[in-house]
Amino acid sequence: MDRSASDRRSFFRRALGSLAREATARTAQRVAPRRYFRPPGAVEEIAFLAACTRCGDCIDVCPVQAIIKAPPEAGLAAATPMIDPGVRACVVCADMPCARACETGALVAPADGWAAIHMGALTLDPERCIAFHGVPCGVCARVCPVGERALALDHGGRPVIHPEGCVGCGVCVTACVTSPASLELRLIA
Repeated sequence: MDRSASDRRSFFRRALGSLAREATARTAQRVAPRRYFRPPGAVEEIAFLAACTRCGDCIDVCPVQAIIKAPPEAGLAAATPMIDPGVRACVVCADMPCARACETGALVAPADGWAAIHMGALTLDPERCIAFHGVPCGVCARVCPVGERALALDHGGRPVIHPEGCVGCGVCVTACVTSPASLELRLIA
């Protein structure tokens, strides 16, 4: 009897442990992954979701209305501020009014300003970019609010991305003349 009780106990421990691991993994998948481009100064995603009260103050102060609310189907992230750089990019305001408007700590303007901001990672598809096919362009580099620190042109007039200087605002993506755009902004995990 002692052995069967021990076997039963062991069975339930394994089963419950397995269920707990599965629940933890599923919760992490629903909450932890960053699925949206956040306004500048956003803290790590789980802390952001916990701190953001969905008040809309950051949305109200954005001068170009680049910050919008995440859709209802976003689950726990619903109504939190996000940026859709394919629709309207962040214009890299010098004083970062969105982060300064946040009183909860979900958005924090870094002491060193934009140098510490990386909202997304920029990639370039040379097959789509007309500058790589002998057509002069350079629109992306001209509109970049950060300048050559983020996006420059080489001697042939082709764009060169400097990831360490790129803030991931998306201005170059929305200005790109190719369709689909030769530049793509990706989330940073």
